[in-house]
Amino acid sequence: MDKASHLKDIGLKATGPRLKILDLFEHSETRHMSAEDVYKQLLSENIDIGLATIYRVLTQFEQAGILVRHHFETGKAVYELNEGGHHDHMVCISCGKVVEFFDPEIEALQERIAEQHGFHIIDHALYMYGECPECAEAKPKRRR
Repeated sequence: MDKASHLKDIGLKATGPRLKILDLFEHSETRHMSAEDVYKQLLSENIDIGLATIYRVLTQFEQAGILVRHHFETGKAVYELNEGGHHDHMVCISCGKVVEFFDPEIEALQERIAEQHGFHIIDHALYMYGECPECAEAKPKRRR
């Protein structure tokens, strides 16, 4: 199914801005982007879409289930394509790098803990914050 048909199927007109933003998320090497990241990327490709339009499209895509919004500790929302499968995130507090991972042991442990407390998990998100190997290596070593 082409992008225009997909947008129409979920009740959105296939406008130029929507198609460009969807294409950017589908083909960018960066999986997690803020509205400002999208704006800068489009500008670098000489595509002039206003920031207000980008915010509106991102919200529409989130509501339609095309994108998933995350609030990492950076203080701004970032979006990624909703590709169906669950995964968790590690976020570098120095450079902002995001690493996605899935671990069945962590998933089973969360279920077991919820069950012990009589809880039924409907949804969850795990964000781990630390430093990526590059940032940890770049820090000056402390003398003891």
